[in-house]
Parts: sequence; C-alpha cells; structure tokens
Amino acid sequence: MISDSFMTLPLAPGAAGITMAVRVVARAGRTAIAGVRGDALLVRLAAAPLDGAANEALVAFLAEALNCPRRDITLVSGRASRNKRVAIAGLSEAALAARLDAILSA
Repeated sequence: MISDSFMTLPLAPGAAGITMAVRVVARAGRTAIAGVRGDALLVRLAAAPLDGAANEALVAFLAEALNCPRRDITLVSGRASRNKRVAIAGLSEAALAARLDAILSA
C-alpha cells in the first residue's frame, strides 16, 4: 500500500501481476500523474478516448513512468470507463510501491 499523509493507494497481487486502480481523465492538456483520488492513481492523458487511444496512451505512459517494459502493463478492466484496473508484472509489490512513492512525492 502506498501512503502519503492523506493519500493511500492499495496494491493487490493478482494472476497478471500487482494490480491497482487507475482513474483516467482523457483530453487533458498534458499527460501526467496527478496524484491519488480515493483509492485510485489519478492519471491525466492528452489522448482522446476514441478507438482505444486513451487506453494505449495509458499503458505507454505507465510503462515509461514506472520504468518497466510496456508488455508488463496490462489493462485488466475498465476499457470503456474512466475507472480502470491495471496489472503490472515483473515488479514486486514493494518495488512498485517504492516507484509510485517516488513519483507521487516528486
């Protein structure tokens, strides 16, 4: 679990890797992690939610932000929703938590 004074982000081990909730805001001015909203990582994407473009942009952005291969990021649920579940393979829960803490505290 990631925690930062008032924010918590639950991580859960799953069959495809460590899963977490992501809340996406499409058509934002720029692509960036904007913090935590509720129990989900808030990600603003410049891409529009048309023909899966925002989902592809999310996977690519998370891979870059977490410094892991794109193939290790899987969209588990929420393809047509702002609320998504993402699985990250190849990282332990502690390693993922450390990377997210570094991103959120920057």
